[in-house]
Amino acid sequence: MSDLIRTFSERGDLAHLALLLWAGAASAGAWFALREWAAASRRFDDFVRELDRFNRRSERRLRVVDTDSDT
Repeated sequence: MSDLIRTFSERGDLAHLALLLWAGAASAGAWFALREWAAASRRFDDFVRELDRFNRRSERRLRVVDTDSDT
């Protein structure tokens, strides 16, 4: 790594090295944020699916109770 930095500094391309490091860090940050967003989206989708399942079961039970009370 120090050889790479020495080569860049000898040629006067230190600004390019800094830009490369900044771009790498920004890309890694964006990738991490996108990965976390995708995981949160999956968790929210699972939550909504379970909520729908709960509502369907509750509705079914409510219909059974209503038909029992009508008789």
